[in-house]
Amino acid sequence: MTVLTDQQFSRVSRALAEPRRLQMLKEIAKSKDPFPCGIFLQTHPVSAATISHHLKELETAGLVQSIREGKFMSLVFQPDVLNAYLEQLSSIIPTN
Repeated sequence: MTVLTDQQFSRVSRALAEPRRLQMLKEIAKSKDPFPCGIFLQTHPVSAATISHHLKELETAGLVQSIREGKFMSLVFQPDVLNAYLEQLSSIIPTN
């Protein structure tokens, strides 16, 4: 079982708080295969630099892992990190 440090927990919270990043994570998570980053340039009306920034935030949070193949990059969703985040978040709620 994955356990997040306080810093990792904070990074995941920050990454998920931005609506475009959350949407991008959902798209990556739906893919059974590594998700090509270039698709985001076609589906999101923002600059390549903005896409790159959002993907870096998701990767820094540990929610995705990048796979480089030459000049191309694909992303793989890391469900263990999201599950650990949700478990730690739910532990905040007191149980009676």
